[in-house]
Amino acid sequence: MTPKESPESSSRSSSQSSEQASSSAPNRWSDLDRPPLRESALRKALIRPGGLWTAVDVVPATGSTNSDLAECAAQPQGAVLVAEEQTAGRGRLERTWTAPARSGLFFSVLLKPGDVPVERWGWLPLLAGVATATGLARAAGVDTALKWPNDLLVTVGDEERKTGGILAERAGDDAVVLGIGLNVSLTEAELPVPTAGSLALAGAKVLDRDPLLRAVLRSLEDWYVKWCDAAGDPLASRLQETYAAGCATLGRQVRAELPGDRSLVGEAVAVDGDGRLVIATPDGKREAVGAGDIVHLRPAD
Repeated sequence: MTPKESPESSSRSSSQSSEQASSSAPNRWSDLDRPPLRESALRKALIRPGGLWTAVDVVPATGSTNSDLAECAAQPQGAVLVAEEQTAGRGRLERTWTAPARSGLFFSVLLKPGDVPVERWGWLPLLAGVATATGLARAAGVDTALKWPNDLLVTVGDEERKTGGILAERAGDDAVVLGIGLNVSLTEAELPVPTAGSLALAGAKVLDRDPLLRAVLRSLEDWYVKWCDAAGDPLASRLQETYAAGCATLGRQVRAELPGDRSLVGEAVAVDGDGRLVIATPDGKREAVGAGDIVHLRPAD
């Protein structure tokens, strides 16, 4: 014979079931080591009269922030779209970018550099690299080097590893969507490949994504405004010299793999006025290659 439950025990059992169900349901606070971004605080900190940023939206997940923002390219410039997780993040040449939810910063911005000649728009991913490295140095106290044309490197132990990437895409006739992906709290076990890194593995002093995102976006605004005020001139805006100073590619022997199974081997000696990498070959020639012309850039064997 089964004993009857008292109303009191029945109530306790029901309450426990409710708590268990609640704890097993998806919850934006389920990983306290990786808290969600605070959309309202970001808006308050970044949107101001006369400033570049006009909207800041944070979504739990999306395929690609670049693709989403490109669909809204008719709106004024300055929109920022941040995803806590990207399920179909893209890099250059349609390479994929994946990371656990809330483990990094995955965002895109809409820019309309109408006063800058279109032939200078190729500087935008390099500008984003300089701005991101500058912002991270201030907010996280970590040195970030730039690998031409669109990678962000940190030092883990004595090894350079990729911790971020940049993708610039045209959206219509007058807009560019600039996407940045940055590994923040990834552990060694979570890395997609051994050559990847994160700010945590590089010993960053700050891993809170809110101040990191604010710092990067403020730095991006500063550099973008200077560049636009100079009509995109990389010399007048000091973008060219600043990029060269932080570019880990320069001074190294590289192999540029080009379309058609062609390769170019030599020393990376400069970034020219068009943002192209200048390679000095062993026969004394210099050849400039653009980001759109290159499949891979690797250390020379």
